[in-house]
Amino acid sequence: MSFNDQKRLDPSQVQDRRGRSMGRTVVVGGGGIGLLVLLVSMLLGVDPSALLGSGGQPDGYYQDAADLASECQTGADANQREDCQLVGFVNSIQAFWASELPDYGMNYVPAQTVLFSGSTEAACGFASSASGPFYCPRDQMVYVDLSFFDTIMARLGARGGPLATAYVLAHEYGHHVQNLFGVLNTSGMIRDTGPDSEIVFTELQADCLAGIWMHHATETGYIASLTRQDIIQALDAAVSIGDDRIQQQTQGYIVPDAWTHGSSEQRLAALQDGLQSGDIDTCNSPGY
Repeated sequence: MSFNDQKRLDPSQVQDRRGRSMGRTVVVGGGGIGLLVLLVSMLLGVDPSALLGSGGQPDGYYQDAADLASECQTGADANQREDCQLVGFVNSIQAFWASELPDYGMNYVPAQTVLFSGSTEAACGFASSASGPFYCPRDQMVYVDLSFFDTIMARLGARGGPLATAYVLAHEYGHHVQNLFGVLNTSGMIRDTGPDSEIVFTELQADCLAGIWMHHATETGYIASLTRQDIIQALDAAVSIGDDRIQQQTQGYIVPDAWTHGSSEQRLAALQDGLQSGDIDTCNSPGY
């Protein structure tokens, strides 16, 4: 895939906190709930600290990095740099939802993405790079450590690639869209797990919403083209982070009752539903 070289990027939609670690992290305990929270954090979901009830507000110390503002100006920059690529994806995803939601009687509220390394603070609490990307509904921001994408390739067998990265981001912005619609419920969902649970449906719906953006990605003007290989990379990423795949690789056996995001089959089906239809109503299906 490639970005349109002349398309202007808006780096103000991304904060750069890399190299500014706060030094404290969300604690993930061992056994039962600790393993479940670890799976939540690994599987691209809502910040586990929000589910556990930790809080704390950002202190305002961080500001947008001048490097992104000066280096990530056009689609040509996104074709050359990984962080500029992320800016381009965020711009495209938000441009789509800004144009789509008025059809449903809603105005889209932009959500910044925060790039960090090591650990950082969100309104939902502190998070480390081990948390994986997450959406914090309390401050309406998406948090991403770019090292996560190397992790899913090295540990979980995903092929990687630009659209795999975009899928992860679009999934988190799917949670933001859910939040705007008032259907993102993080209270108590951790106690209800399994293939047919509410938390799994919430995550599959976010996958479906990611697929909808993917269907319309080139229409936003940021992305020039998507190839069949690009699509395969995104679908492969969805399969690689299914609950069953992660359980098998991390503990050697599968426990469906502990699923929080759905199986590889479920996640693939949800992403494909959105990708093929391009219609938000597709994502209201009760199951996959």
